[in-house]
Amino acid sequence: MVAIRFIAVDGSMQTIDATVGISLMENAVANGVEAIEAICGGNAYCGTCRVHVEPEWRKVTGAVTEMEEPMIEASGDTDPGVRLSCQIEVTEALEGLVVRTPASQS
Repeated sequence: MVAIRFIAVDGSMQTIDATVGISLMENAVANGVEAIEAICGGNAYCGTCRVHVEPEWRKVTGAVTEMEEPMIEASGDTDPGVRLSCQIEVTEALEGLVVRTPASQS
């Protein structure tokens, strides 16, 4: 388990114990993170699992993938750290990760 902190638009924080080997989105849903709707179930075509990765974590989580690009563009989300949480696999390297959830998902 690795600790990951989600910060909502209103500033409230929720730290979860995430399971290694599954996506950040799956962990968020399993732990009741309200802003992560994940309507498509992790198939990268609804955009309701977007997160904004804090700058110091962007190299660890990686760049936006080709699979994510169309959905992120369609969402209009221009945050430089935007990612689909369904495309971020939780690893031990993410211990302490901090992400913010966008206003459009609150």
